[in-house]
Amino acid sequence: MNSTLQSGTTKKRPSRSKGKKGWKLPPLKPDLYINRELSWLEFNRRVLEEMLGTSTPLLERVKFAAIFSSNLDEFFMIRVAGAKRKVVAGITDRGPDGRTPVQAHRAIHNLAQELLTQQVVSVTAELFPALKGAGIEIVNYEELKRSERDALGHVFEREVFPVLTPQAVDRGRRFPHVSNDSVNLIVVLKSKGESRFARVKVPALLPRFVPVPASSPEGESGKVLVGGLKDVKHETMRFTLLEQVIAAHMDRLFPGSEVVASYAFHLLRDSDVEPDEEDDDRQDLLEIMRETLSQRPFGTVVRIDIDESMPKPVRRWLMDQVHAEEDELYVVDGPLGLDDLFELSRIDRPDLKDPSFVPATHFPWKDADGRHESQDVFNAVRENDVLLHLPYQSFSGVVDFVRAASQDPDVVAIKQTLYRVGRDSPLIPALIEARDDDTQVAVLVELKARFDEENNISWAQTLETHGVHVAYGLSGLKTHCKITMVVRREADGLRRYCHIATGNYNANTARTYEDIGILTCRENIAADVANLFNVLTGYAEQVSYETLWVAPEFIRDKLIDAIRIETESHRAHGNGHIILKMNSLVDRETIRALYAASREGVKIDLIIRGICCLRPGVPGWSETIRIVSVVGRFLEHSRIFYFENIGHPKLYIGSADAMERNFDRRVEVIAPVESPELIEHLRHNVLGSYLKDTVNARCLQLDGSWVRVEPETGDEPFDVQRWFLDQYKSMSPVGSPQ
Repeated sequence: MNSTLQSGTTKKRPSRSKGKKGWKLPPLKPDLYINRELSWLEFNRRVLEEMLGTSTPLLERVKFAAIFSSNLDEFFMIRVAGAKRKVVAGITDRGPDGRTPVQAHRAIHNLAQELLTQQVVSVTAELFPALKGAGIEIVNYEELKRSERDALGHVFEREVFPVLTPQAVDRGRRFPHVSNDSVNLIVVLKSKGESRFARVKVPALLPRFVPVPASSPEGESGKVLVGGLKDVKHETMRFTLLEQVIAAHMDRLFPGSEVVASYAFHLLRDSDVEPDEEDDDRQDLLEIMRETLSQRPFGTVVRIDIDESMPKPVRRWLMDQVHAEEDELYVVDGPLGLDDLFELSRIDRPDLKDPSFVPATHFPWKDADGRHESQDVFNAVRENDVLLHLPYQSFSGVVDFVRAASQDPDVVAIKQTLYRVGRDSPLIPALIEARDDDTQVAVLVELKARFDEENNISWAQTLETHGVHVAYGLSGLKTHCKITMVVRREADGLRRYCHIATGNYNANTARTYEDIGILTCRENIAADVANLFNVLTGYAEQVSYETLWVAPEFIRDKLIDAIRIETESHRAHGNGHIILKMNSLVDRETIRALYAASREGVKIDLIIRGICCLRPGVPGWSETIRIVSVVGRFLEHSRIFYFENIGHPKLYIGSADAMERNFDRRVEVIAPVESPELIEHLRHNVLGSYLKDTVNARCLQLDGSWVRVEPETGDEPFDVQRWFLDQYKSMSPVGSPQ
């Protein structure tokens, strides 16, 4: 009995595959396992390198600098927070890489400090000068002309001063709570011969990069911050930092005191809050999540960034006030909280951005004018499975499918999982429209999707208000699979149509995330999807599935078994080949299986965007393994699993990375691709092209470093993402070239 994957059950104990009988997996020695957190930091280094690439359009480089900061902040709020909790708890057990929690945390600190320093130096010494050359200048406040400072004085009085709250710190006024991910100023004051401290928060509701007016603004023209940067004209693209404007006018906040100095700091808190479902006897997960989210702003400090100009006595005082330790302090020489560079990346300068593109919309159910009837979608899927490859093909393919189901009178049921749906989703209105007396609509909205919890709570309530049956997920598990099922009444009986994907049903991220989805009505797959939905929304207990690999019970064993079969095939016939494309490779048992396959001589290509804990090129262990990471304009997000199988390839797609969390603590789905046309396309046009990339790809080395893949002598550089943009314009809807 599948006792884990059923509603109302909370079993989190991970299963560990021991390998099939007769195939003994080798032990995982510490030097064969790269530390997970350090590997992630190396991934973020690759993101930072995109900011340094002069071939990348300038405002795209700005965006990569912002992404680096946003990534790093979330990493600290979640992963480093967990690592620090182990240190505080006094845990001394060594991880799979041989480090104790103290050693691991120290290594994280050292590498993160190195990367923060590299980012700030690169932004101030390379990126800002390049922006100035393009007519977008970031100027220190003290370098502005007198007339410009006067103009900013008016801006300060009108738009900044009213929202500031100076907070003194003395015996009667304790140090205030500092919001997570906020930029603040510590102010050193002198009054009546005594030194005092105060704190001023830099308002997050105002643009961090303040446009510099050419002269003193009057009337409506003085509201330079109201519209943010979207109202900035080309000829006025000079900016200074908001905290510098505030610091220059600090005397307005503390009349009667001498402002000696002010120093910026940026603070991050532990945000890894999880609902305590086992010890809570309430049945309403919605209520539990609301209470859990209310605790997030009060997590312990995990990182505090300061400018190196802050004197050591002030540092010590500040760290004492926020209860931070030395290993949580990071010192940089430049602006803090650089995720606000997203503001600059949105400036309307098409000449400094990637060329715009229109995703392909030639699906088999549309005529030459792009029109279609609802039944055309189902007719097309009955003819053959249909591939949807985002962002090169439009997310409208998914929307067409759901809308067709919502408008077709022959559809009797629609079921869907939603993990990160985004704002202004076109799917929600379609699901609501489908709800009537003749159509059952059931949606599982995962409330525990980190940092999307509040958005998902809102969508769940909207759907419920309109009569849609909403489930909130399973106790103790996150439902991460991306599946939709439509049940339709047809002449020969009921038929089930399914969409199985690697990415979220999110129209916004679909423009920048690379993902694969398959539309199919194959009965073996549809039967498994139907059984899984019965588990997700009811009390059904599913012992096994015919075609799907489902976590938390089955994916690890199925994947390791597939690696074993390919290894045995290679031993008997040769030409064994495994290609795995995913975001992260962390699971120790999967890594052991890949080492075992490599020792038998199986050729293994791994396309891993982010974390990779397997070490390639180790003599006698991983000499046949090549690992590449593709980081470029689009975020590689699809998971594809390919096995050569003696010339009869087996290929799977799904929602799961090879990580303990995905295999043991999430509901995940990996599904076979059974259409020969799609297998051919995904193997050769997709995976094959990734392995040829010489623009966005880096190759993991034995020492854990990543080296850019260079074209062979005489070859032109090959950009796989650019190639997809061109190819899908002339590619048939099912994925095969015309």
